[in-house]
Amino acid sequence: MKKLLSGKVRDVYEVSPDRLVIVTTDRISAFDVILDKPVLGKGKILNAVSMFWFDFTKDIVPNHVMPDTLPEYFQKDEFEGRAVLVKKLKILPFEFVVRGYIFGNMWEAYSGNREFCGQKINGDYKLAQKLAAPLFTVSTKAHVGHDEYVSWQKVVDTIGGELADGIKNISLKLYEHCYDYAYQKGLVIADTKFEFGLDENGNLVLADEIFTPDSARFWDLREYEVGKSPKSYDKQFLRDWLLNNKVDGEMRFDDVPDDVLKKTADMYRECLEKITGQGTKGD
Repeated sequence: MKKLLSGKVRDVYEVSPDRLVIVTTDRISAFDVILDKPVLGKGKILNAVSMFWFDFTKDIVPNHVMPDTLPEYFQKDEFEGRAVLVKKLKILPFEFVVRGYIFGNMWEAYSGNREFCGQKINGDYKLAQKLAAPLFTVSTKAHVGHDEYVSWQKVVDTIGGELADGIKNISLKLYEHCYDYAYQKGLVIADTKFEFGLDENGNLVLADEIFTPDSARFWDLREYEVGKSPKSYDKQFLRDWLLNNKVDGEMRFDDVPDDVLKKTADMYRECLEKITGQGTKGD
């Protein structure tokens, strides 16, 4: 079986000229470094969340998931709940981000009275406050290092104005549709990113993962309070440990305690259970 790439979390295999299998592993990265130790069960959780949302949004935009049976090679215990057969696409070279709340880099820019991704943020906001309207931005897709924000004109020049406008409208619609559902389940989707590709006929297709704890910022609605950093269902707990437990100024990527990794897994699992009402097979 031909492995095309091994990313921070996912391994991608080519199974035919027009089909791939994506395997979501338990690897976890922080500050662009992949830890030696995995977060057990993380891959199954991410895959289950993403598959739920792909089904939930299929009437808004087609996605790359194919319902056919997995090739025999992937019908092993090690791939159960992790492998997905997908359509091979021409992936667009951008990540499309929708932000519904002011947080992170956006808050830093606003606090410093600076533009964010070329846009002026108007209004009187506190940390983690909901925006008057969701903000749409675009960044590059960096396989190494950090993504970089790009101008709207760069996107238009690269893929064309009609396609760019279509992606923007679909991204906002996806966010609003899934935000409403998650809110009813006790979650706030503060922001999220999307990736798209084109099929053999030039049709737009949603790809990669959607609304997982790795691609979206989920907050616990019960603990959410404007002006404070909310409880987040992602790897922020791990990041905080690394930041707060440096030795001689260096982060201890190879020395993260098992209980920190378990707590991280528990937060991912809680997010899955809130969204879908169930855990992963084997839990």
